[in-house]
Amino acid sequence: MLKILVLHGPNLNLLGLREPTIYGQTTLAEIDADLIQLGQTLGVDVSTLQSNHEGVLVDAIHTAREHQDGLVINAGAYTHTSVAIRDAIAGTQIPTVEVHLSNIHKREAFRHHSYLAPVVVGQICGFGPDSYRLGLQAIVNHLQALATV
Repeated sequence: MLKILVLHGPNLNLLGLREPTIYGQTTLAEIDADLIQLGQTLGVDVSTLQSNHEGVLVDAIHTAREHQDGLVINAGAYTHTSVAIRDAIAGTQIPTVEVHLSNIHKREAFRHHSYLAPVVVGQICGFGPDSYRLGLQAIVNHLQALATV
């Protein structure tokens, strides 16, 4: 059974409260429950972790290398600032899909650049909570395709 870790970066614990016109009304707990249920449907084990601390996310990526088959990550603001998270993904070579609730390319200019994009399988943004669902489906499809090669 494939194992997928979903990582949520800073301030995502405030989903449902934080700027609902941008991020929607869905809470992080609801997103996590939906992803775990979708994982069961897909026949994969999904675990989740949220942290406001960059080092915790880096450590989780390092640990995932030994225990997970793939990652889905919404690094939040760290998307645009964290070389450390980028290097952790590149260094572990764990297949990763980057997701964002909002379309980062239609927002403030500083959000247009992702340090993660060059080292992930792909990026999905702008579909609200469905970005996570699409990201999970994408990483599962990618991993299954690798297994048949």
